[in-house]
Amino acid sequence: MKYTQLGRTGLKVGRLVLGTMNFGPQTDEADSHAIMDTALDAGINLFDTANVYGWGENKGRTEEIIGNWFAKGGDRRDKVVLATKVYANMAADGEPWPNHDKLSALNIRRAVDASLKRLRTDHIDLYQFHHVDRSTPFEEIWQAIDVLVQQGKILYAGSSNFPGYKIAQANEIAARRGGTMGLVSEQCLYNLAERRAEMEVIPAAQEYGLGVIPWSPLHGGLLGGVLKKEAQGGRRSSGRAADSLANTAVRGQVQAYEDLLDKHGVQPGEAALAWLLTRPGVTGPIVGPRTAEQLESALRAVELELSDELLAGLDEIFPGPGPSPEAFAW
Repeated sequence: MKYTQLGRTGLKVGRLVLGTMNFGPQTDEADSHAIMDTALDAGINLFDTANVYGWGENKGRTEEIIGNWFAKGGDRRDKVVLATKVYANMAADGEPWPNHDKLSALNIRRAVDASLKRLRTDHIDLYQFHHVDRSTPFEEIWQAIDVLVQQGKILYAGSSNFPGYKIAQANEIAARRGGTMGLVSEQCLYNLAERRAEMEVIPAAQEYGLGVIPWSPLHGGLLGGVLKKEAQGGRRSSGRAADSLANTAVRGQVQAYEDLLDKHGVQPGEAALAWLLTRPGVTGPIVGPRTAEQLESALRAVELELSDELLAGLDEIFPGPGPSPEAFAW
């Protein structure tokens, strides 16, 4: 595994991030534990989860699975940089009692204690805001985070799904408060087929020293060889990939993408991950394997070198918006 610093921090993390969203809903506890063992053995040390994972009446189940894995010992917790998130409504029936969701100081305090209990640990390394809370001022949010840092319950704070201006606002207010480190990472939707983050989010993250952690690096499977799998009678696309393929123009792009990679002898999913690892500001993409085989494929991407010719071909098929602000200003 190759390592890099998480943004401007001294924290070293692997170039792949283990996403755990499938643990519970799609992958049972035993297989989830096996995947985490394999990831750790391969050198992946940043594990990402969220308090809401498990979904529906099973919200929190993913954190429990991770906590049970930590409880097996063997230095598992010491070797992992643990990241989870706060924001979601955690009520099983979908109707939260007031102050039981979002980013009020009261909910942050309640949510972190609940996550610590489920995760069976005494601290969270990276505590992330899962979404923007437009009704809570950052002064209040940072006050709550400062208390948690002083208590030793969290070490760093990060954001997820933040626009560029909110990254700037959050860190400017943190700087004015003094003694608050501010955001150190941003977890955003970013991949070959979805490059809008290059307009504002990634430039803001780079300006303020945040590590960028892309989620959905295969765009819901769209970039994982979906057309070839369909032709071979494999698992049909669903969700974001199926919606995208209904557009004939997108389907044409994906076909051109798969044809290009076939010409170069590269697997689509591995190429999509390797491309992200070439992008400025990216710490490492989140991979969310349902099986050990999917994790092994992702690990190969870390060692994959994409030629200049292949990179140019990928840009031609999936052009980005261009540099900011020139892409929209001139």
